[in-house]
Amino acid sequence: MELGLVGLGKMGGNMRERIRRAGHTVVGYDRNPDLADVHSLEELVGKLSAPRVVWVMVPAGEPTQATVDQLGELLEPGDVVVDGGNSRWTDDEKHAEELAAKGIGFVDCGVSGGVWGLENGYALMYGGDAENVAKVQPVFDALKPEGDFGAVHAGKVGAGHFAKMVHNGIEYAMMQAYAEGWELLEKVDSVENVREVFRSWQEGTVIRSWLLDLAVNALDEDEHLDELRGYAQDSGEGRWTVEAAIDNAVPLPAITASLFARFASRQDDSPQMKMIAALRNQFGGHAVEKK
Repeated sequence: MELGLVGLGKMGGNMRERIRRAGHTVVGYDRNPDLADVHSLEELVGKLSAPRVVWVMVPAGEPTQATVDQLGELLEPGDVVVDGGNSRWTDDEKHAEELAAKGIGFVDCGVSGGVWGLENGYALMYGGDAENVAKVQPVFDALKPEGDFGAVHAGKVGAGHFAKMVHNGIEYAMMQAYAEGWELLEKVDSVENVREVFRSWQEGTVIRSWLLDLAVNALDEDEHLDELRGYAQDSGEGRWTVEAAIDNAVPLPAITASLFARFASRQDDSPQMKMIAALRNQFGGHAVEKK
């Protein structure tokens, strides 16, 4: 099938390549002309056959809103817009309503996989009407990991990004637990090889995971994380998860505490946050701050 892809950064560029490897045609647009296949959204839409599918991979908030608004003027009834960024689920409901008034479908898709997705595939959580999802299905199949799992039609519009938000909230808490354990091991005199303790957990233990593998990668690169400043940003989903928990009266003590720990990292050079920063860099290519 043909796909228009808007936003060719760290994830979007790799997604374009993976979709092409599956035999589909991708027309990509980015504000950086060195990355783009076309020079404008108008040109992108003009190169696609109806019914068109345009996938948006730009930052959440105003950049996504502006892109959806512009596509709403360029696309035709029967076309579909997919928001694959990290938008808040409430924005999805707004975008779907605005596009539906013009006969244009909308699907929201939470995408996980970071810089490793090109080779390993992307975990996909999408929401929308079955008719619109079906138009995008070949792309979902191309992006997902091999096998029976890794992608889900989570429900109606907004469900995909809500599921991805909760996924990221869980990720916050898991990273925090690894970081706290790492700091405690580093603190005591009796444990002389913390990195190898972490490595030993990669097989046979109940806490083995891809995040643990990435922690070992980070420690192989910088055994005591001496080169990192203990500072970790939050990209928004953790806050939204806690807000949704408050709205629905669901207790999330571990996820909430992990979010607050990141806030604390901006006040002190936290050893735990060195590990959080290292993990975010490993799985997502997020920037780290050097000492």
